[in-house]
Amino acid sequence: MARNTRQLVARAALGTVAAGSIALAHATLIERNAFTVRNITVPILPPGTPALRILHLSDLHMTPRQHLKQAWLAELANLEPDLVINTGDNLSHTRAVPSVVQSLDRLLARPGAYVFGSNDYFGPRLKNPLKYFRTNHKRIYGDPLPWQDLRAAFNERGWLDATHTRRELEINGIRIAIAGVDDPHINRDRYKTISGRPDPRAQLRIGLAHSPEPRVLDRFASDGYDLVLAGHTHGGQLCLPAIGALVTNCGIDRSRVKGLSRWGSHMRLHVSAGIGTSPYAPARFFCRPEASLLTLVAAPQHTEPRSGSEPVSQSDATVR
Repeated sequence: MARNTRQLVARAALGTVAAGSIALAHATLIERNAFTVRNITVPILPPGTPALRILHLSDLHMTPRQHLKQAWLAELANLEPDLVINTGDNLSHTRAVPSVVQSLDRLLARPGAYVFGSNDYFGPRLKNPLKYFRTNHKRIYGDPLPWQDLRAAFNERGWLDATHTRRELEINGIRIAIAGVDDPHINRDRYKTISGRPDPRAQLRIGLAHSPEPRVLDRFASDGYDLVLAGHTHGGQLCLPAIGALVTNCGIDRSRVKGLSRWGSHMRLHVSAGIGTSPYAPARFFCRPEASLLTLVAAPQHTEPRSGSEPVSQSDATVR
C-alpha cells in the first residue's frame, strides 16, 4: 500500500511538472506573440456626432530584434483609425527608437497624441515578481533610455505631446480636447499643470496617463473628462481562468485591469492590456498582447446608468 501511495504521489508530481512546463512554453513561445486587436464600441459622443475611431497603443516594450511584433504593428495602419493614442512604455532597449518609429511609420501620418511611461525613461531591470503584489515596494530604475529621440520623432511626424499640457484638434468635424500627465506610477504626474475644466466647446474630452492611478483618474473625472486612456497593467500579464488578473501593479482594482469601465458617474476609463512585456518576463498567460480600436459613437438619448454594467460591445480580432 505504501509503495502504491508513493507511485501515485510521484505520478502526480510528474504530471504537475509536465503541466507547468506546457503552460510555460505556451506563455513564452506562443501567447506573448499572439497579437490581437480588441474592438470596442463606446456610446459617448453627443447626439448627431459622427463616429470616431481611436486606435489605442500602449506598452510596446520594444527591442531591436522583435521583428514579428514590428511587422504586426506596421499592419495596424490598415485599420485606418481617425486618431492614434499612445500611452507609453514604448522602449525596452537603448537602440529601440528606430524600431518603434519604423513600425509606426504609417500610423505617424495620422493624427495622434501621446504620453510616456517609466520604460520610456528608464530601461527594464530584473525584479523579484513577488514585488508586484506590494504596491509600495521600492523602485529601482534601470539605465536611461533615449526618450528625447523618441519624442522628437513623434513630434516631427505631427503627433501631439500631451504631457502636462492641453491640446485641441478637430477630426471629422469633432472638436477634441486632450490633456495628459507624465507617468503617475513613478510620481512624475503634475496634474495642477492641466487642472480645470477643458474647453466647453469640445465635443469630446480625453485624458491620458500611462498608469491608471486613482488619484489622477479622480481629478480627470472631477474636471469633466469623458474618457481616460491608460496602459501599464499589461492586463495582469499572467492571468488564471475564471479568476483573471492576480495583480494590476497600480492602484486600480483587478476588475479594471484591462478594457473599458466606468469611473464615477460620467467618465469612462479604457486600460490597454498592452503589446509587449519586459525582456526579463517574456510571458503572457490568458492575456494576449493587444491594441484596442475604440469606435466612439453617439450616446443614446436617455439617462445612462450611474454604475454597474457598461453599455459597450467588445470583441477581439486578429490583424492580418
